[in-house]
Amino acid sequence: MTKLKIGFIGLGLMGAAMVQRLQSKGYSLTVMGNVSRPRIDAAVAAGAVEASTARAVAEASDIVMLCMDTSASVEGRMRGEDGVISGLKPGTVVIDFGTSLPASTIALGEEVAAAGGAYLDGPLGRTPAHAVDGLLNIMCSGDETAFEKIRPVLEDLGENVFHLGKLGSGNTIKLINNFFGMTTASAMAEAFAMADQAGVSRESLYDVMSAGPLRSAMMDFVKAYGVDGDASQLGFSIRNASKDVGYYRQMSTDLGAKSIMSTCTNDAFTKAVDQGRGDKMVSEMVDFFSDNLKK
Repeated sequence: MTKLKIGFIGLGLMGAAMVQRLQSKGYSLTVMGNVSRPRIDAAVAAGAVEASTARAVAEASDIVMLCMDTSASVEGRMRGEDGVISGLKPGTVVIDFGTSLPASTIALGEEVAAAGGAYLDGPLGRTPAHAVDGLLNIMCSGDETAFEKIRPVLEDLGENVFHLGKLGSGNTIKLINNFFGMTTASAMAEAFAMADQAGVSRESLYDVMSAGPLRSAMMDFVKAYGVDGDASQLGFSIRNASKDVGYYRQMSTDLGAKSIMSTCTNDAFTKAVDQGRGDKMVSEMVDFFSDNLKK
């Protein structure tokens, strides 16, 4: 069977790893990057064709994949004279792998459908290292016929591929997931900082907490830095965490709901970014709390 032609926009750490995986599986790719020239060069050296506009990516592709940082970035590549929508062929499937606002996703879905294509959201779980090995978690939603059309490609990228219902459901679940994860990480980070203030060891605190029902992978990720000094176990930046928690709060507003629990989490990550910690990893929020509990 002839493999579908893929266009890929956004070769950051995750996007580049996904492109590497797709190329290893023999797919033909047309790519367009945002920032990092070396990742584009690596993809081209492995056989990809570089496009100068998102429209050109769409014109060359059966599937257009986007892996970008914000809803605004996705909208910027989708719309306009040089955007994806203007270059769509009938039957093209567009999938946004980023973590986007559900309301933005739904609006773009209507515009893509009007142009004869289908739009899916497919936010990701796990890391770029998992992407290289095809072991991502993919939380896909939208038109089921379009999903089934590209399912074999998604299964080359992911170990766990979910179809979660109507368009926007994937991003809704991802934002709830990330709100919960970042709230847990923040609580553990403050717990370590408070142990310092009380004069008890972080390791003793962890030993007691992890022996009971509180133990989780997120607790262990924060412990890896807070006790062992290894920030690499949770490869997710404070800036990205702040964005996702902010999106969760925007989603709740769009739903006519008022989030209570996210208020403190949002304040902590926003302040950490304002203090210049945005490029640090989430587990390094321990340092943020250590510094700010003293004030």
